[in-house]
Amino acid sequence: MENTLHLSAAWDKTFPKSPQVDHRKVTFHNRYGILLAADLYTPKNATGRLPALAVCGPFGAVKEQASGLYAQTMAERGFLALAFDPSYTGESGGQPRYMASPDINTEDFQAAVDFLSVQDNADPEKIGIIGICGWGGLALNAAALDTRIKATVAATMYDMSRVNAKGYFDAEDSEAARYEKRKALNVQRTKEYREGVYHRGGGVVDPLPEDAPFFVKDYYDYYKTSRGYHKNSLNSNEGWNVTGCMSFLNQPILHYSNEIRSAVLVMHGDAAHSCYFGKDAYADMAKDSAYAGNKELLLIPGASHTDLYDGGGKNAIPFDKLAEFIREAMG
Repeated sequence: MENTLHLSAAWDKTFPKSPQVDHRKVTFHNRYGILLAADLYTPKNATGRLPALAVCGPFGAVKEQASGLYAQTMAERGFLALAFDPSYTGESGGQPRYMASPDINTEDFQAAVDFLSVQDNADPEKIGIIGICGWGGLALNAAALDTRIKATVAATMYDMSRVNAKGYFDAEDSEAARYEKRKALNVQRTKEYREGVYHRGGGVVDPLPEDAPFFVKDYYDYYKTSRGYHKNSLNSNEGWNVTGCMSFLNQPILHYSNEIRSAVLVMHGDAAHSCYFGKDAYADMAKDSAYAGNKELLLIPGASHTDLYDGGGKNAIPFDKLAEFIREAMG
């Protein structure tokens, strides 16, 4: 297990520090021995055991971006909130860098729950998670596995297995298309093994082509501008390794979402290119389920995908609603 990480002592977030919240850096380890870095946000002058939240995402982002904003804002509403960097990214440990895994990334959420469960100022019976973008799907996967999680919010979610295996809008949903992806990735594996180095796949395209689709412009406006750029963010820079997300191709992460007994809020902008992920995940989770009563789909009118990263300059994220839903679910 790694013993030390190099953590920045500066306030290096893409959002201003709240005067209502105390902040400190912490570390915790997952079940695979990877040491994870996190920002812990605590309401000022809080006493007793608090309801607690673990927050992560978007996929390819870091805790200094959207997840930190969510965590700090929920701390303003009385929660002990932990925003963490996933394994192999940001300030967290794990070698080689810039890899993703449906198993290890689900474990990262569970490891965050481990950490919160033993904090003196956290109520272990009132722990929830918030996953943003690709981490929304991973949050659902964690909720299906971890009975300690009492409430889950999947915000502007992606199903990373689906998008890797079927492409955007399921446009590449065929055996032939998947075969070509697998073939290209395995050619890349041989090349990288021979060279002894992993190659990055590229983050959000820059400069932005004039004919770029809206969702690419949406990502550019967040990751490549002062709005959301961060030096540690994969999407803001060189992206994941080319083979970094390979295992998502044939390992569905939402297979048991229909068995989630705890409360889940799926929140999506109705103008987001990704909205179909949230709608379908909610429908699959609720269909013929004995536990559908505490599941909710919340569509935000006019909100794009990245509007639910930081509000999009129009306060698109209904944080009071999130706090109300989570508190009610926790009892």
